[in-house]
Order: sequence, then structure tokens, then C-alpha cells
Amino acid sequence: MNDMMPHWLTQQAFLSPNVTAIELENGNQITFSELKQRSQEMAYQIATYGIHEGDHVAILSKNDPKMIITIHALSYLGATVVLLNTRLTPSELQYQINDANVSLLIYHDDFNDKVKQLFIKDSLSFVELKSLSMSTEVTLKKEIRLSDPFTIIYTSGTTGFPKGVIHTYGNHWWSAISSALNIGLSKTDKWLAVLPFFHVGGLSIFLKSVIYGMPVYLMEKFNVSKVNQAIVENQVTMISVVTVMLQRLMEQLGDNRYPDTFRGMLLGGGPASKQLLEQAKQKNIPVFQSYGMTETSSQIVTLSAHDALRKIGSSGKPLLPAQIKIHRETSDGIGEIYVKGPMVTNGYYNNDKANEELFEHGWLKTGDLGRIDKEGFLYVVDRRNDLIISGGENIYPTEIEHVLERISHIREVAVVGKKDDTWGEVPVAYVVCDTETLTEDNIIDYAKRHLASYKVPKQIIFLDELPRNASNKILRHELKALLQAKK
Repeated sequence: MNDMMPHWLTQQAFLSPNVTAIELENGNQITFSELKQRSQEMAYQIATYGIHEGDHVAILSKNDPKMIITIHALSYLGATVVLLNTRLTPSELQYQINDANVSLLIYHDDFNDKVKQLFIKDSLSFVELKSLSMSTEVTLKKEIRLSDPFTIIYTSGTTGFPKGVIHTYGNHWWSAISSALNIGLSKTDKWLAVLPFFHVGGLSIFLKSVIYGMPVYLMEKFNVSKVNQAIVENQVTMISVVTVMLQRLMEQLGDNRYPDTFRGMLLGGGPASKQLLEQAKQKNIPVFQSYGMTETSSQIVTLSAHDALRKIGSSGKPLLPAQIKIHRETSDGIGEIYVKGPMVTNGYYNNDKANEELFEHGWLKTGDLGRIDKEGFLYVVDRRNDLIISGGENIYPTEIEHVLERISHIREVAVVGKKDDTWGEVPVAYVVCDTETLTEDNIIDYAKRHLASYKVPKQIIFLDELPRNASNKILRHELKALLQAKK
């Protein structure tokens, strides 16, 4: 069939057997040849549990090389990998395990206590898996069919029940190829992976690795000084970050500079402020802002570094094989963002109703609001569900956030809507400061000078930190719940 290709890890191990695939913080390295051998050995071990092509196997693990080996092992069996968020409660995990029809759970031993609270017939820790004998009856996959399902990753579930996004091998393949066409490839590239591997943004780095033949510097968790040290001393050329990570990295970097070999930061999880981008430019740090979601297998729109300041707030233009459009534009050009491309999922697992609502004439409805300027650059305004409608006026939280972020000593801002008997909703701002001298009146007075009166927050609430999910996205639903609790 024309959508068949050699198994990508087997092929990369053949082409570049002695090239480093994964580099660990302790200096140890795993070559592509070793990664293939370990993955195939694990595949034979998993097969002893009766796992066959088409079975769903869940993985619950922190950032660990064994997790990546397990993912590749399951691909050799033709099983579908269900990636579980380690920060979920046992009841939340149970929902996803049931919903995805999981046959086997493989988990990191750190989560023994959590797994004991789950109801699942078969489960294996990494330690238990290592002690298994290898099946001699199974034949490992030599080829990949791009149309076959490879992973199921659940949406963050900020509203309603999370849904399992099915990614085919082709979705992941085109995501990797599209990224390379956009930001280029270098023989010296080394990508630092610190985002959670159970999210598509973290996973995509390791799939880029086997497709490009590129080393990945693996980090268990985000540590500002260790990340900066890896960039400066360990020849890291690229890193995927979210805004809060970029902010902290630059603060810790101070007056120092990254080496000329560092090619840049791929920024997801929402646009950066003008102030932050200007700081990055002053430090000669290329920032590639992007827009994507689980349903698009990571980024689908990316802003080149040389347009970062010229197009402040923009996520860029669609990657080469992708298309975007704005549906039902209002007078200000804002409407729902629709996307199309080979990296876009075919739908959710076991959810016909959601799939019917997800697509329109082949276009995926993102649920995000945005506009496209005359040059074709996308500006993501807000989540449609986060839109505040006050007295018939549309208020976009990010617009208010960008204004308040200009205030000295404000580190983070999140704006949500609060129910109001007169206006329907009014904006409220949650603020994280690095000083106690900044008051609510100070902030509101500043907002009044820079925003229309109906956009000015009616209340400022100070927090030590904003609630975020594992991919560092702000959990606005939790902030709304805090408002309800204060009633």
C-alpha cells in the first residue's frame, strides 16, 4: 500500500546506528541502535501478556527514558498507546482507562500507590516488566502504515469530560515533517525535552528524534538553572517551552547569553507579551511562537523568529501542509478558527457525538476565537468558552491580560468572567506580583487609562501562583470556581 513505510526506529537505527538518540542528565547516552534493541526486547516482554495488534495499552509515567522505550515497543506490536496524565486523580485516570478500553496498564514504579486505587485487570510496573521473559511467538512490525492509529491522548478536560484524541502514525509523521520544513534542520541539532511526555508537545520531540535522526536531551522536570546550563554547556539547540518557562529562563539567565549554536525556543500554550519578546530579542534568543492543540498533533501554525516583534501577539502562518480559516467573522474580523491538514486527527475515540460536532466539511472546529490579518498571520484572541460577554459587548481576556502585564512587578495575569446581575458578566483579574506595594487601586487605575470602561476588571485578586495543568496552561475553570467559592 502507498501509505506503508519502514518502521521509523528500525530505519533510523540502520541509517545512524551509533548516533545518540537520547542523552540523560547524568551524561549517559542511548544510541539509535540501542534504543531499537531495548524497544524490541520490551515488545517481546509485553507480548507475554497477550497484547496484540489493535489492543490499547496505557502508560502512566513521569519523564523517563523507559517511557519512550515502551512507546516504541508498543509500536512494534501494533498496539495503540494511551498516554495518561500523571497529575490526574485515580478517579480521573479510571475514567480514561475505561473510556479507552485499555487492556494493560504499564506504569512507573513511583505511581504504585495511585495504581493500587485503580480497577484494571492487568497492570505492570517498569520493574516488573523488566523481569519478564520474552515471547518467542510474536512477530514484530517491520513496517508502519501511516493510516493506523498510534496514540490516544486525552484533552485536558478543562470543560466537560476529557475526550481521547486518536493520532495516526501519519498525523505524527506530518507534524514532524511540517516542523522541519518550517524551522529547518541542522546536523548539530539537539532538542531539550522537558514538557510532559504524556502531552503531545512532549511526545512529538521524541518522534521528531527518530524521524530526523536527532538527539534529545531528556529532563525529568523543569528546573530553570538546569535548563539554562544544558543550553549553555550541553550543546542544546532547540527547546519547547510555554510562556511562563520562557519568562523564568530569561530571568535566571540575567546578563548572560546563550551560545550562538542555540537556534531558539518553540513557544506554545498561548502568546507572549510584547515586553517578554523584546527581552528575548535583546538577549538574541529566537522565539518561534506557535498555535496548536492535541487534535492537531502539536503545532499547526508557527511564527518565524524574524517576525516575532513585527507581528506581536500573532501565532504566525500555517505550516506548509496545513490550512486555516476564520468562520463567521464578526465586524472586527474575529470568528472561530478552523484548521485542516494531514497532522489533524480524524476524531475522538469512542465518541460519535463529539466527532459529529468536531468537523464541518473536512475542517476541524478548534473552539478558539481568532482573526487573520491582511498578510495571512493568525491572531488567537481567546478560547470561545473563555469569552466574556458584558452588556452585549464581547470581552477577550487576553486583551486585558496583555495590558496588565505591562505593569511593573506583575509577573502573571489571568482574567475570567464573573456573573453579574446587571451586565451578565464582568471581568475579574487574578494577579501574581513580586511586591506587596502594588494595590488593587493601582492596577485598576492603570487599566482605566488603557482600556475601555467595560473591559476594566471589576476586581483584582492576588495569588501566590496561578493554577496550571501539566503543560503549564492556566486553568481558568479553577479560577472561576474560586470566584464561586468566594460568594
